[in-house]
Amino acid sequence: MKVSYKWLEQYVDLSGVTASELAEKMTRGGIEIDIVESRNSGVSGVVVGYVKEKQKHPDADKLNVCKVDVGSGEELQIVCGAPNVDAGQHVPVAVIGAKLPGDFKIKRAKLRGVESQGMICSAKELGLNDKLLPKEQQEGILVLPSTLALGTPIEQVLELDDEVLELDLTPNRSDALSMLGVAYEAAALLGREVKLPQVVIVDTTAQASEHVSVTIENKELCSHYSARYIQGVKVATSPLWLQNKLIAAGIRPINNIVDVTNFVMLEYGQPLHAFDADKIPGGRIIVRSAAQGELLVTLDDQERKLEPHMLVIADETSPIALAGVMGGASTEVTTETVNIILESARFAGSTVRKTSRDLGLRSESSLRFEKEVDPARVIPALNRAAALIAELGEGLVLEGIVEEVVSDIQPKKIEVSLEKINRVLGTSLSGLEVKAILARLGFAYESNDNEQYVVEAPTRRGDMTLAVDVIEEIARIYGYDNIPTTPIHGEVIPGALTKPQSIRRELRKRLSDSGMLEVISYSFTSPKHTTLFPDLTPNENAVKLLMPMSEERSVLRTNLIAQLIDIATYNRNRKNESLALFELGSVFHTDENELTKLPDEKHRFAALLTGNRTHAGWNSQAVAYDFYDAKGVVETIAEALGISELISYEAAQPEQFHPGRTAAIVLLANDEKQVIGYIGQLHPELQREADLDDTYVVELELAPLYEQASSDIVYKALPRYPAITRDIAVVVEAGVQVGSLISTIKQTAGELLESVQVFDIYTGERLGAGKKSVAISLVYRHKERTLTDEEVTELHESVVQLLEQSFAAELRK
Repeated sequence: MKVSYKWLEQYVDLSGVTASELAEKMTRGGIEIDIVESRNSGVSGVVVGYVKEKQKHPDADKLNVCKVDVGSGEELQIVCGAPNVDAGQHVPVAVIGAKLPGDFKIKRAKLRGVESQGMICSAKELGLNDKLLPKEQQEGILVLPSTLALGTPIEQVLELDDEVLELDLTPNRSDALSMLGVAYEAAALLGREVKLPQVVIVDTTAQASEHVSVTIENKELCSHYSARYIQGVKVATSPLWLQNKLIAAGIRPINNIVDVTNFVMLEYGQPLHAFDADKIPGGRIIVRSAAQGELLVTLDDQERKLEPHMLVIADETSPIALAGVMGGASTEVTTETVNIILESARFAGSTVRKTSRDLGLRSESSLRFEKEVDPARVIPALNRAAALIAELGEGLVLEGIVEEVVSDIQPKKIEVSLEKINRVLGTSLSGLEVKAILARLGFAYESNDNEQYVVEAPTRRGDMTLAVDVIEEIARIYGYDNIPTTPIHGEVIPGALTKPQSIRRELRKRLSDSGMLEVISYSFTSPKHTTLFPDLTPNENAVKLLMPMSEERSVLRTNLIAQLIDIATYNRNRKNESLALFELGSVFHTDENELTKLPDEKHRFAALLTGNRTHAGWNSQAVAYDFYDAKGVVETIAEALGISELISYEAAQPEQFHPGRTAAIVLLANDEKQVIGYIGQLHPELQREADLDDTYVVELELAPLYEQASSDIVYKALPRYPAITRDIAVVVEAGVQVGSLISTIKQTAGELLESVQVFDIYTGERLGAGKKSVAISLVYRHKERTLTDEEVTELHESVVQLLEQSFAAELRK
């Protein structure tokens, strides 16, 4: 909501309070002001001038030489290139020494040999947003009304000497979506009175009911509909004061009739609509639900297909407006319009919100109806607009209001006591102080000797329903800064992270430091994503949402990898093809088809690697991510948690993974093996569907890691005795897992084996079909003495023999 300071001054005395000071008071009072912006972008020295004469430039076809009177007694010669400049116009003139936005100074100049003593300005050159100007003023110079006095500063004419406060309203303060609502707020904060507009309507003897009839068929969605009939209007450009008010509020002027409805909507917060009465057969207005598939062309010239839940304003045959959202093109007010039916109504916010959302059609009107308008302003706003149309459009307002009222809302009465007010706020306010604050708020009240209050909240404050709401209002006006500080009593327990929180924080740091990027994806996903990677969620169901935003966000996610794939595809489509992503998040499962208990929420870790780990340079080639990079991510996690010795890998073939490049991640806990996740390449078909190159993913459960993780630091003494290294190369069947070879070596060598490392794997015709050679380096060391060659040789031969027996391995020489 944009609020003009000068406009606001018409309703409340702001003397002694600047716009910035008012913004500070309102922000401290609970309505945040985002910005206070001056309407003057740097204009000075620009005045109203009169073009007395226009002649073609002798040496330029597109330039004109104008004689301009600016009321100084001296006629100025100005060269102007605007195609719409003409003799007889009143225009803004930047005289010598004037300044325009961008610190542009006007100087005496010569254009193609002809002296120019100033500049005739367009709206854009004055710093105005030309998109908010009437269409006829968006091109060329700005033509002003002929009634303006020459020499008048343009700041006064266009109200550039004004400031605009931009309100950031919370949903409960819809009362501030109007100038009067803001005036009530400012008056309460400043302790001043609100001055309401004076409305005078000179009725004719003719009755409006002879030309208009109103029927509400859907009484649940429309509780009040009223209309006035205005004859003989003249549709024209609005006066400058009205245009200035609308432009300051961010609304483009159209014509005097439409502008009045927008002006009153901003003033009262009550949306209005004007119909061309001669385009409504018999003046019959029906408020009803739309028929299935019914069509309506709205004012933006878009054809809308309507649904039965949408409320429409209709004549006897078809819709003529979307209730509370936008009017229809068939009854639009145009320059040929003579008679008007002026609408003011109260529609249910729920239907306006749903209609607006389903059609993707938001308007200033729907914004206000969605938050519920003040029922007490339906008729006052209608009368205010009728009076202005009669004044500016020279129309005759027929006597009487044609209306149907289904229900009327009475002000709420809320009981609250002085004792409760002080107890909740921690204050010691007196009854007199509370009464003064209620009076400033405009809240009527009754009280007794026991300081019990029955507060009558005005209908404009629909957010007032409970005693705590009244207490909050008292606190706002009293001033939050004036509420005393109460020390905390009792034992203070210092906060700390839980073990799972600490682990997740450490993992984020380790992985981010290693060059990976953390992502945060939606917990809501599509049903098709929950069918992917079933081995990650065996025998469990997805949790459906009762009121999903869309089909793409209709269930809770059951895995993290599916959304990482979406993120990778999104990036690839934007030429970002090398990614190392991870996410720490929750997945949700239930073992029921119909949810009757809370779903299980499990913490998971997932990672995705695709593209190149290193890019090509002048002295190196690009290196793509592979399985071992993904395995390195798991090993980084295991090392960070101090459980490297508990993690192992076994070949696996889960669905949607590559059948030959995937492993189960196994945790050895309490002498039992537990599969906690999978690591591997995506199945080639899934990669093609996602339009990805080779992509490697990891997903694992975090709960088992929480239990086994240890932050204990184990120190080892530096070795004092030399080590002996032995290398062997054994030929085994291609299906033998290298991990099994290493496990056998460790069991056989025992404590004397310090480390074992695979340094080469070879396959080729020389070994024979189905064979591979594995080269392994073994390091032996004793902690307390030097090993002899004989001891190492004997132990090493035992290792080789066991490999030969267990895996039919052949020692390669």
